Amino acid sequence: MTVVPEDLEAYAVAHSSPEAPWLAALAAETREVSEAHGMMVGVLEGRFLEFLVFMTQARRVLEIGTFTGYSAVSMAAALPPDGRIVTCDIDPVTNAVARRHAASSPYGDRVEFRLGPALDTIATLDGPFDLVFIDADKESYLAYYEAVLPKLADRGVIVVDNVLWSGRVLEPSDQTVDTVAIRGFNEAVVADPRVVCVMLTVRDGVTLLRRAPSGPAGAGPS
Repeated sequence: MTVVPEDLEAYAVAHSSPEAPWLAALAAETREVSEAHGMMVGVLEGRFLEFLVFMTQARRVLEIGTFTGYSAVSMAAALPPDGRIVTCDIDPVTNAVARRHAASSPYGDRVEFRLGPALDTIATLDGPFDLVFIDADKESYLAYYEAVLPKLADRGVIVVDNVLWSGRVLEPSDQTVDTVAIRGFNEAVVADPRVVCVMLTVRDGVTLLRRAPSGPAGAGPS
């Protein structure tokens, strides 16, 4: 999914560093085995996530929504050797694909897979996390956000995917569950005094959030 013209997206991909061979193999299998292969972040957003990990100098990363592991392996590439990414999902079939391809990459030892409801997993994890990537079921976005915010490092970043939802956020007639959930999430975080956010038109829309300088970590939206 993308909110920019396909030819511009292709141009951007062509002028970014090429896809690593282990990611290309992962992407190829994903397209073969999953009708939902469009959920995969792909080359451009994968590099974007890698850069975010690199720029934030993250050592501990949490991902909600593994799918077949493209984003997890992309982010793992920018972690230091002792860095770790915990990635959560509920689908054992796609998780098996993710585990296999992570293991065949140079960064498999930096990826920890958790299978089960993400909110249950998050409850068992101790923070702080330097970067959190949310890319799972849209109805639960707000719940995930509230669960991870207290576990975010002081200078940590939350990255949220699909916030433009192929442009459907601008269609008032679209009252489907996912579209309504994405709109609700977008409105909630922009009004939340605990964070500063910016929405980007990367692929299907990505929002970056950090703690507000004077926002108390435990205070809710006014």
